[in-house]
Amino acid sequence: MTRGTLGLILASVLASAVAQVLLKAGVSPRGAAAPDGLGEAILGFLMRPAVLAGLALYGLGALLWLGALSRTDLSRAYPFVSLGFVLTAVAGHVLFGEEVGLMRAAGVALIVTGVLLVARS
Repeated sequence: MTRGTLGLILASVLASAVAQVLLKAGVSPRGAAAPDGLGEAILGFLMRPAVLAGLALYGLGALLWLGALSRTDLSRAYPFVSLGFVLTAVAGHVLFGEEVGLMRAAGVALIVTGVLLVARS
């Protein structure tokens, strides 16, 4: 795998992880009353800038992913997607105070190990 292809993959994963953080921030309660129905909730969420930015980043991530897939095997590229879990676990802890216990930390370490093994194959 070339550095350019790896760069596309990592940029796609990063864009998707940041998109997740923005979506979480956009739908987190801010002291407002909960909407009455699903339609009202969806419309309300779509009006939030963080949600719109998150959706836009997902689109960018998808375009980058297409570029990566055009250059390498799916079976080599796809394991890198799991790095998104690593990034969002760290971001969730740092930005939202989410707990990262021993089991989750061990799982993150296993993910990183697996991605390193695939990258070297």
